Amino acid sequence: MSKRLRWGILSTAWINVALVPAIQRSERSDLVAVASRNLEKAQIYAQENNIPDAYGSYESLLDDAQVDVIYNPLPHSLHCEWTVRAAQSGKHVLCEKPIVISLSELRAIETAARDNNVSIVEAYAYMHHPQLHQIIELIESNDLGDLYHFTGWDTFPLPESDSNYRYDLAMGGGSLWDIGVYPVSLAIVLNKAEPPTDLWATQIHGETGVDLAFFGQMRFASGLVAHISSSFRCPERRGARIVGSKGTLNVTDHLTGQEVPGQPPDEGTIILTTTNGTENTIIIPAVDAYQMEVEAMEACILDEIATDVPLSLSRDILRTVIALHQSASSGEWVHL
Repeated sequence: MSKRLRWGILSTAWINVALVPAIQRSERSDLVAVASRNLEKAQIYAQENNIPDAYGSYESLLDDAQVDVIYNPLPHSLHCEWTVRAAQSGKHVLCEKPIVISLSELRAIETAARDNNVSIVEAYAYMHHPQLHQIIELIESNDLGDLYHFTGWDTFPLPESDSNYRYDLAMGGGSLWDIGVYPVSLAIVLNKAEPPTDLWATQIHGETGVDLAFFGQMRFASGLVAHISSSFRCPERRGARIVGSKGTLNVTDHLTGQEVPGQPPDEGTIILTTTNGTENTIIIPAVDAYQMEVEAMEACILDEIATDVPLSLSRDILRTVIALHQSASSGEWVHL
């Protein structure tokens, strides 16, 4: 492989508005191809975004020997098939979250990564942002003391549409899979990447069977209790609160750096309030989390530096989300 990564994108999905400029700005990456199931659509998209090659099928893109790494932003239910096929074509893959929606699919991806000696990474851009690193540093330096409680929320109003896969149960729709995975994954990461032991959840269903709103509680062996919520029926809001024996950390937006894909990122703000009432506001520089995600893939593939989002972490997030769904369906606690 050369000292640069040559990227290809599967589909002209809306989320590409975040990754296209991120790849094109990164010093060691080149965006060389895009594929759509419609060649004319791919060609128009390529011309509008200064992408050299356009393909009228996903297979054609995977056959391109000049492509090193694939970005897979397809609907959730298609992630496994095309990530595995990309790996079998010798391509590394950055796959949008959730990487898959079943454990059997994850096993297929783990096998494909191992057998084809490629890196497959789930796209949690916020995990590469300095805001998360700052939060972890505060926890590890004992500024918060022993962690007791985590609350995380992610909601936005999603217009009803028959064509939006987020309303299709078979395609992995619902608020938990789409945005609830953010507070779920954050709780696990802040608990030293250890998943919860016991979970309980409830949900509000829509007419198509997907959850329009989801509420979950997770208990960890460390003593931490986490509450998460997600919704397609509430005003847009994101954030987190972390409570420890020495203080409380309020995170204005846990997705700082990726709030509005395609728009310049804002500064992040986290506020540490100690038990004696001292308040310290920490400003996080405005950084594009998507570009940091691309640069992390460069480091992983070109420099062989371990990713912050290994498949082992993806497995624990997946197991947790599946257990939350099980609890919401049964009304019972689930032991993980």
